[in-house]
Amino acid sequence: MQYGKPAEEKQMKAALIGAGEESLHTIQKAQELGVYVTALDGNPDAEGLKAADEGLTIDISDEKAVLDALQDRKPDFLITGPIGRYLTTAGAVNDALGLAGISRQAAEYCTDKYLFHKKLQEKNLRNCRCLLIPAEAAPAQAGDLARDFSTLQYPAILKPRYGSGSRGIFFLNNPRELEQALTCIFPENQDTAAPTEDYVLEEAAPGVEYGVDACMDKDRFRMILLRKKLITPPPARQAIGYLSVNPREDETQRLLWERAAAYLTETTALLGLKNCLLHADLMITENSIFAIELSARPSGHNLHNLFTPLATGIDMAEQYIRSQCNMDYTYEPAKTEKLLIHYFNLEQCRIKTIPQASQLRLPQGITLKAWNCRITPGDYMQKVTTGHSLMGRGYFILQSAPPRPSASETTETNLINAAHHILTQFETE
Repeated sequence: MQYGKPAEEKQMKAALIGAGEESLHTIQKAQELGVYVTALDGNPDAEGLKAADEGLTIDISDEKAVLDALQDRKPDFLITGPIGRYLTTAGAVNDALGLAGISRQAAEYCTDKYLFHKKLQEKNLRNCRCLLIPAEAAPAQAGDLARDFSTLQYPAILKPRYGSGSRGIFFLNNPRELEQALTCIFPENQDTAAPTEDYVLEEAAPGVEYGVDACMDKDRFRMILLRKKLITPPPARQAIGYLSVNPREDETQRLLWERAAAYLTETTALLGLKNCLLHADLMITENSIFAIELSARPSGHNLHNLFTPLATGIDMAEQYIRSQCNMDYTYEPAKTEKLLIHYFNLEQCRIKTIPQASQLRLPQGITLKAWNCRITPGDYMQKVTTGHSLMGRGYFILQSAPPRPSASETTETNLINAAHHILTQFETE
C-alpha cells in the first residue's frame, strides 16, 4: 500500500523508518520546515504513513527492501522517531546512501544489549557481570543455567537481548527467582510459549535512575535534559513519572548534570555515534554512573515531543531537521523549568468519575501545564507492570514555583505530592 504525492524538484527530502504514533511529531516538524517526508512501516495502518507526504508499507526489518525503496527516492537525510530493534535498518540505509547519521555498526551497539555491554565494558563504563542466554538453550537446562550463574550478585535483571521498553523484564532477588524466570522463558513443553529470542542476565546497578534527552551535533555530544525517574517498587520497576533536573538550581544539580554529560560524552564517542538524536537511561550514585541503555533515537512516552520542549524550550526533532537542512539551529537550552510529567498509575480499581482539568484542586504554587486523560468511566485499571499497561491512559504535566526559603519541602517533593493529590480526585471502586 502506498500513500502520497511526489516531491517538488528542489525540495529537501527526508525518510523516516518506523512510522508509529510517536513519529507524528517529527513528521509534522519536518513538513513545517518545508521538508518532503517519505515514511516506511510494515503496518499499513501506521499513523505516520498517512501523515507523511508519502507512505510506503514495507517491512522495516527487511534492510534490502527498505534500501531498494529509498535508493530511487534519494532522501537527503533520515529522521527518527522512537524505534526499537530496527534502528539497524536506518544505519544500513545511511551507510549505503552515504547519509549523515548513525552507522549500522553503531546501531547494532544501541539495539543489542549484549554487544552494548561488551563494548562499554572495554573502557570500564559498565561494571557488572552480563551473561548471554541464547534462544536455543534447552528447556531442561533451566536449572543448570541457574547453577552456572552461582557467582552472580543479586539483585539481577533478566531481559530480552533486543528491543526497548519494559517488555519481558524479570527483576530477580535470589537464585530461586532466577530459576523460576528461566523456567518461564524456557518451558519444558516446547510446544507452548517456546522462546523465540535471546536473553541477557546482568547484575542490577545501584543508584537512582535517570533519563536523558540529548543529541550528537556532528561528533559532539550535547545534553538537552536530564530527567529523574519516579519508579514503582520491584519487581515491576515501571516509570510512572519524570522530574526535570535544573543544573542552575543549585550546586548539587549542576554537578549531577556535569557528571552525566561527561560519562555520556565518553560513551557516545566509544560507540561511534554522530549526527543523531539520543535517549539514554542511567543509574547514578555518588560515586558511579551506569548506562542501562542508550539509543540513537528520541525518547517516547511524550517526552521528547512535549515534556522536553516545555522544560527547556528546545524541540529536539525540529533542531535536528534544521541542522540537516543547513538552517540556523541550537541544542542549547535557554532555560530548565522544574516540571513533572506523571502518568495515571491507578491500579486494581474501576473508575467511577474522572476530574476535569478545569476543576482540579491544585496545591498552592502548582500549575497544570498539560492534561491528556484517555481513561473513561467504567474502565478497570489493571496493575501497572509494563509501559504498555500504563502509557495508553494519558499523562499530565505540572510546574512548581520555587519553594520559599523557609519551607521544608523541596520543589521535587511539592510536585510529587501534587501529583498524588490529583490522582486522589478520581473516584474509584
